[in-house]
Amino acid sequence: MIRSELVLRLAAMNPHLYEKDCQAVVDAILACISDALAAGDRVEIRGFGSFTVKEQRARQGRNPRTGARVEVPAKAALAFKAGKEMRDRVNPEVALR
Repeated sequence: MIRSELVLRLAAMNPHLYEKDCQAVVDAILACISDALAAGDRVEIRGFGSFTVKEQRARQGRNPRTGARVEVPAKAALAFKAGKEMRDRVNPEVALR
């Protein structure tokens, strides 16, 4: 699902709202999540999952074409861990055990 599909589904579920209002809601939520992650905060949405920013240290890599050593700089990576309810919805047969 892409952002525009999410907006359309949200508008369909809430016929009393205009599509442009649904677009503004989706944009506001995603902007808040993005701002929090950019600030290094953890974002947890109960029943869905949590987003965290993990620091990856600098390392030496190799160019796959030439085999030459390449310095890979330190960087921040986004990590997502699904919540229990989401894992159970995705794998219902596992939840029954």
